[in-house]
Amino acid sequence: MSHFAKIENNIVITVIVAEQEFIDTQDGTWIQTSYNTRGNVHYGQDGNADGGVALRGNYAGIGCTYDATNDVFYAPKPFESWTLADTWLWVAPLTYPDDGKFYDWDEDVYQADNTKGWVLNG
Repeated sequence: MSHFAKIENNIVITVIVAEQEFIDTQDGTWIQTSYNTRGNVHYGQDGNADGGVALRGNYAGIGCTYDATNDVFYAPKPFESWTLADTWLWVAPLTYPDDGKFYDWDEDVYQADNTKGWVLNG
């Protein structure tokens, strides 16, 4: 069995697990997606990159975009200032702090001062 995403207007509206033979009987546009693909890298059951073939950039989730030109899925843009990387993941304009603490992105803080944006969580 495989995972398939139903696409309407380039947006994923549902994801199911099914056999190709079943998908072939369904109306609409269905595109196969891989539960093991994230950031255009294939991961094994142990959660580590395994060198397998990545399928369509990322696993398709409801609300994701399907880019037919590049044959990839990617998540909705989380913040106005973020950009889509060649991994098909969204990237903040500032590097995440590397101090062992947990941070959240605050778009209002970034818009007020584009040297800031990560705020301590909690």
